[in-house]
Amino acid sequence: MSGFHEFRAFRDTLVRHLDWFAARDLSVPVWWRDDDAIEPTPALDRLIAIANRHGIEVALAAIPAGATAELAARIAGEGFVSILQHGVEHRNHQDKGRGEKAAEFGARRDPDAAIAGIARSRARLAELFGDRFVPVFVPPWNRIAPRIAARLPEAGLVATSAFTQFHPRALPFVQTHVDMIKWKKGAGFIGWHAAELRIDYHLARRRTNADDPLGLLSHHLAQDDASFDFLDRTFEILKSHPGARFTRIADLVRGSGQT
Repeated sequence: MSGFHEFRAFRDTLVRHLDWFAARDLSVPVWWRDDDAIEPTPALDRLIAIANRHGIEVALAAIPAGATAELAARIAGEGFVSILQHGVEHRNHQDKGRGEKAAEFGARRDPDAAIAGIARSRARLAELFGDRFVPVFVPPWNRIAPRIAARLPEAGLVATSAFTQFHPRALPFVQTHVDMIKWKKGAGFIGWHAAELRIDYHLARRRTNADDPLGLLSHHLAQDDASFDFLDRTFEILKSHPGARFTRIADLVRGSGQT
């Protein structure tokens, strides 16, 4: 199937779901998280331009150890950018040679040391970004050991955000569900057909709970042109339809407990 026909099938599936919600005076809240922000880049400029064009906030998960004053200055005047806490250094502490999945805060970390480092990093982001910072913890690689997750409130965090069914339940969580990057094959776009299947699955689940936010996940430093195009075209469809509404992470945290 050609790219055009795959996009049309994606669009039709998305609109069919949105029509179902709108016909019942319902709308699915949609939010957007982007990981690994550190400094201003042309890719970040491109991301923010999409946010501004569609009026949807992008919640940048910034790596505290690398986040710069230049990044704070770049977003200071933007109306659709917030900052979340993306770990501390975004450094793997698991043993991949033993088949362990990558994680900065996995089972090998001492919880006392981990929480102390997370707390210091939260304070740094609050100082650097001021009221742009929303104290939501985004564990690198979307993984965190339960014994560390259970103590995140000690570090001043109010919610967590990971990916799909991974729920670090010590705090309220606001998940992401659709990542358009095919990570194991050069970080390219997954393709419109794969995106259609993911959208179809997650919106079908929301027919029993339309208030469950749908989270889109991007990585501006890694994604290709086709992934940026996915964001732009998907947001255009969502923005123009009453079956969806864009929302901000701070509002989701206030009404948290979502999946």
